[in-house]
Amino acid sequence: MIATVPDRRAAVKARHRSAILTAARALLEERGGSSFSVDELAKRADVARRTVFNHFSSLDEVMLTVCTDALSVLIDDFVSSVSRTPIGDGSRSAMLDELMTAMHESDLVSVIAAMVRLLGGPDSANARAPELNETAFSRTSLRLTSEVVRRYPATDALDVELLVGSLMSGVATISKHWIERTGARTDAVSRAEWDRLLARLLQSLRSVDLPT
Repeated sequence: MIATVPDRRAAVKARHRSAILTAARALLEERGGSSFSVDELAKRADVARRTVFNHFSSLDEVMLTVCTDALSVLIDDFVSSVSRTPIGDGSRSAMLDELMTAMHESDLVSVIAAMVRLLGGPDSANARAPELNETAFSRTSLRLTSEVVRRYPATDALDVELLVGSLMSGVATISKHWIERTGARTDAVSRAEWDRLLARLLQSLRSVDLPT
Protein backbone atom coordinates (compact mmCIF):
# COMPACT_ATOMS: atom_id res chain seq x y z
CA MET A 1 0.00 0.00 0.00
CA ILE A 2 2.81 2.42 0.91
CA ALA A 3 4.55 1.82 -2.40
CA THR A 4 1.47 2.86 -4.36
CA VAL A 5 1.26 6.35 -2.85
CA PRO A 6 4.23 7.83 -4.78
CA ASP A 7 2.95 6.11 -7.92
CA ARG A 8 -0.47 7.68 -7.49
CA ARG A 9 1.04 11.11 -6.90
CA ALA A 10 3.25 10.73 -9.95
CA ALA A 11 0.23 9.75 -12.04
CA VAL A 12 -1.70 12.82 -10.87
CA LYS A 13 1.27 15.08 -11.67
CA ALA A 14 1.64 13.54 -15.11
CA ARG A 15 -2.08 13.94 -15.76
CA HIS A 16 -2.01 17.61 -14.72
CA ARG A 17 1.04 18.34 -16.87
CA SER A 18 -0.55 16.67 -19.87
CA ALA A 19 -3.80 18.60 -19.32
CA ILE A 20 -1.91 21.90 -19.16
CA LEU A 21 -0.02 21.23 -22.40
CA THR A 22 -3.14 20.02 -24.18
CA ALA A 23 -5.01 23.15 -23.08
CA ALA A 24 -2.13 25.40 -24.15
CA ARG A 25 -1.99 23.81 -27.59
CA ALA A 26 -5.76 24.24 -28.00
CA LEU A 27 -5.62 27.91 -26.96
CA LEU A 28 -2.72 28.62 -29.30
CA GLU A 29 -4.44 26.86 -32.18
CA GLU A 30 -7.67 28.77 -31.59
CA ARG A 31 -5.98 32.16 -31.34
CA GLY A 32 -3.43 31.77 -34.09
CA GLY A 33 -0.38 32.47 -31.98
CA SER A 34 -1.93 35.07 -29.70
CA SER A 35 -1.06 34.82 -26.03
CA PHE A 36 -3.35 33.83 -23.19
CA SER A 37 -3.35 34.33 -19.43
CA VAL A 38 -2.48 31.84 -16.72
CA ASP A 39 -6.06 31.99 -15.49
CA GLU A 40 -7.37 31.12 -18.96
CA LEU A 41 -4.93 28.23 -19.22
CA ALA A 42 -5.79 26.89 -15.76
CA LYS A 43 -9.51 27.07 -16.49
CA ARG A 44 -9.13 25.25 -19.81
CA ALA A 45 -6.93 22.58 -18.22
CA ASP A 46 -9.30 22.28 -15.23
CA VAL A 47 -6.48 22.78 -12.72
CA ALA A 48 -5.70 25.37 -10.09
CA ARG A 49 -3.65 28.42 -11.09
CA ARG A 50 -0.83 27.37 -8.78
CA THR A 51 -0.75 23.94 -10.43
CA VAL A 52 0.39 25.56 -13.67
CA PHE A 53 3.38 27.06 -11.88
CA ASN A 54 4.09 23.79 -10.10
CA HIS A 55 4.94 22.40 -13.52
CA PHE A 56 6.18 25.41 -15.51
CA SER A 57 8.06 28.53 -14.50
CA SER A 58 6.16 30.80 -16.90
CA LEU A 59 3.72 30.89 -19.80
CA ASP A 60 6.67 31.13 -22.17
CA GLU A 61 7.91 27.85 -20.74
CA VAL A 62 4.52 26.28 -21.43
CA MET A 63 4.59 27.44 -25.06
CA LEU A 64 8.20 26.34 -25.46
CA THR A 65 7.32 22.88 -24.23
CA VAL A 66 4.42 22.64 -26.66
CA CYS A 67 6.71 23.58 -29.57
CA THR A 68 9.59 21.39 -28.42
CA ASP A 69 7.19 18.46 -28.14
CA ALA A 70 6.11 19.12 -31.72
CA LEU A 71 9.74 19.11 -32.90
CA SER A 72 10.49 15.94 -30.93
CA VAL A 73 9.17 14.00 -33.91
CA LEU A 74 12.60 14.58 -35.43
CA ILE A 75 14.30 12.91 -32.46
CA ASP A 76 11.87 10.00 -32.54
CA ASP A 77 12.37 9.51 -36.27
CA PHE A 78 16.15 9.64 -35.90
CA VAL A 79 16.12 6.95 -33.22
CA SER A 80 13.73 4.84 -35.29
CA SER A 81 15.80 5.31 -38.45
CA VAL A 82 19.18 4.45 -36.94
CA SER A 83 17.77 1.43 -35.12
CA ARG A 84 17.21 -0.12 -38.55
CA THR A 85 20.70 0.61 -39.90
CA PRO A 86 24.19 -0.58 -38.94
CA ILE A 87 26.33 1.85 -36.96
CA GLY A 88 28.57 3.81 -39.29
CA ASP A 89 32.25 4.68 -38.92
CA GLY A 90 31.54 7.77 -36.82
CA SER A 91 32.75 10.15 -39.51
CA ARG A 92 31.05 13.47 -40.06
CA SER A 93 29.80 12.22 -43.41
CA ALA A 94 28.25 9.08 -41.92
CA MET A 95 26.54 10.99 -39.13
CA LEU A 96 25.25 13.60 -41.57
CA ASP A 97 23.81 10.87 -43.81
CA GLU A 98 21.91 9.39 -40.86
CA LEU A 99 20.62 12.77 -39.73
CA MET A 100 19.47 13.70 -43.22
CA THR A 101 17.71 10.35 -43.59
CA ALA A 102 15.77 11.17 -40.42
CA MET A 103 15.00 14.62 -41.84
CA HIS A 104 13.52 13.09 -44.98
CA GLU A 105 11.56 10.48 -43.03
CA SER A 106 10.12 13.11 -40.67
CA ASP A 107 7.05 15.08 -41.67
CA LEU A 108 8.74 18.36 -40.80
CA VAL A 109 6.46 20.27 -43.13
CA SER A 110 3.48 19.45 -40.90
CA VAL A 111 5.50 20.15 -37.76
CA ILE A 112 6.66 23.58 -38.91
CA ALA A 113 3.18 24.46 -40.17
CA ALA A 114 1.83 23.51 -36.74
CA MET A 115 4.40 25.75 -35.05
CA VAL A 116 3.28 28.65 -37.26
CA ARG A 117 -0.28 28.04 -36.12
CA LEU A 118 0.85 27.84 -32.49
CA LEU A 119 3.21 30.82 -32.35
CA GLY A 120 2.23 32.72 -35.45
CA GLY A 121 4.21 33.50 -38.58
CA PRO A 122 6.51 36.46 -39.35
CA ASP A 123 3.60 38.89 -38.98
CA SER A 124 2.34 37.39 -35.74
CA ALA A 125 1.00 39.66 -33.02
CA ASN A 126 3.05 37.59 -30.60
CA ALA A 127 6.29 39.57 -30.33
CA ARG A 128 7.93 36.70 -28.49
CA ALA A 129 7.31 34.23 -31.32
CA PRO A 130 10.75 34.49 -33.00
CA GLU A 131 12.61 34.01 -29.71
CA LEU A 132 10.38 31.11 -28.64
CA ASN A 133 10.81 29.48 -32.03
CA GLU A 134 14.60 29.83 -31.84
CA THR A 135 14.71 28.40 -28.33
CA ALA A 136 12.55 25.43 -29.35
CA PHE A 137 14.97 24.61 -32.16
CA SER A 138 17.92 25.02 -29.78
CA ARG A 139 16.43 22.59 -27.27
CA THR A 140 15.73 20.09 -30.02
CA SER A 141 19.33 20.43 -31.17
CA LEU A 142 20.59 19.56 -27.68
CA ARG A 143 18.38 16.47 -27.51
CA LEU A 144 19.41 15.33 -30.97
CA THR A 145 23.08 15.85 -30.09
CA SER A 146 22.64 13.58 -27.06
CA GLU A 147 21.12 10.86 -29.24
CA VAL A 148 23.98 11.02 -31.76
CA VAL A 149 26.59 10.96 -28.98
CA ARG A 150 24.84 7.93 -27.50
CA ARG A 151 25.06 6.19 -30.88
CA TYR A 152 28.70 7.18 -31.43
CA PRO A 153 30.28 7.35 -27.95
CA ALA A 154 33.82 7.21 -29.36
CA THR A 155 33.30 10.32 -31.48
CA ASP A 156 34.39 13.71 -30.16
CA ALA A 157 31.28 15.23 -28.57
CA LEU A 158 32.28 18.68 -29.81
CA ASP A 159 32.30 17.47 -33.42
CA VAL A 160 28.81 16.04 -32.91
CA GLU A 161 27.56 19.26 -31.35
CA LEU A 162 29.01 21.33 -34.20
CA LEU A 163 27.40 19.09 -36.81
CA VAL A 164 23.97 18.90 -35.19
CA GLY A 165 24.05 22.59 -34.32
CA SER A 166 24.81 23.49 -37.93
CA LEU A 167 22.07 21.19 -39.16
CA MET A 168 19.37 22.52 -36.82
CA SER A 169 20.40 26.12 -37.43
CA GLY A 170 20.09 25.40 -41.13
CA VAL A 171 16.67 23.82 -40.67
CA ALA A 172 15.50 26.90 -38.75
CA THR A 173 16.80 29.12 -41.56
CA ILE A 174 15.19 27.22 -44.42
CA SER A 175 11.99 27.04 -42.37
CA LYS A 176 11.75 30.84 -42.42
CA HIS A 177 12.26 30.89 -46.18
CA TRP A 178 9.75 28.08 -46.65
CA ILE A 179 7.11 29.94 -44.62
CA GLU A 180 7.68 33.13 -46.64
CA ARG A 181 7.44 31.27 -49.95
CA THR A 182 4.52 28.97 -49.20
CA GLY A 183 2.56 30.59 -46.37
CA ALA A 184 3.17 27.40 -44.37
CA ARG A 185 0.78 25.37 -46.52
CA THR A 186 1.13 21.59 -46.46
CA ASP A 187 0.09 20.79 -50.03
CA ALA A 188 2.18 18.99 -52.63
CA VAL A 189 3.65 22.21 -54.06
CA SER A 190 4.82 23.47 -50.68
CA ARG A 191 6.27 20.07 -49.81
CA ALA A 192 8.23 20.07 -53.05
CA GLU A 193 9.59 23.50 -52.13
CA TRP A 194 10.63 22.14 -48.72
CA ASP A 195 12.47 19.27 -50.41
CA ARG A 196 14.35 21.75 -52.60
CA LEU A 197 15.35 23.84 -49.60
CA LEU A 198 16.41 20.74 -47.67
CA ALA A 199 18.57 19.65 -50.62
CA ARG A 200 20.27 23.06 -50.61
CA LEU A 201 20.90 22.73 -46.90
CA LEU A 202 22.50 19.30 -47.38
CA GLN A 203 24.68 20.67 -50.18
CA SER A 204 25.79 23.52 -47.93
CA LEU A 205 26.61 21.22 -45.02
CA ARG A 206 28.59 18.84 -47.22
CA SER A 207 30.72 21.73 -48.44
CA VAL A 208 31.87 22.55 -44.91
CA ASP A 209 35.27 21.08 -44.21
CA LEU A 210 35.11 19.92 -40.60
CA PRO A 211 37.44 17.31 -39.06
CA THR A 212 36.16 13.72 -39.10
